[in-house]
Amino acid sequence: MVKHFAPTDVDIDRVFHALADATRRDIVRRTLVGEQSVSALAAGYAMSFAAVSKHIGVLVEAGLVRKRAEGRERLVHAEPEAIARVQRLLRSYEDLWRGRIDRLDALLAEDEVVDAMASSIHSSTTPTTEN
Repeated sequence: MVKHFAPTDVDIDRVFHALADATRRDIVRRTLVGEQSVSALAAGYAMSFAAVSKHIGVLVEAGLVRKRAEGRERLVHAEPEAIARVQRLLRSYEDLWRGRIDRLDALLAEDEVVDAMASSIHSSTTPTTEN
């Protein structure tokens, strides 16, 4: 049985804050491919080990990655279900806005029909002047 929970505003803020940074998005991408040590991740960036570790901490806090100890190493792997939750959330926003745009399109189409009918009525009731 799969449980789906509704994320709170705080959860959503954490996820979008975490994904707002290019380094953190890259860490998620790299750890979706496979588990990586913090050292291996840090080697890929022109920043200190501590800075990369802080980025990982933000991702852990958002639930987008997990970190585990294996001996002296700290291994990081992405949480695909967390990524799927983000996708579902974005899809719900997309559905909301598509529905609103569809309703706006329908209203504009109704306006065009009403304008065309009014124009037709106006032109058929306006007397023509002949000299």
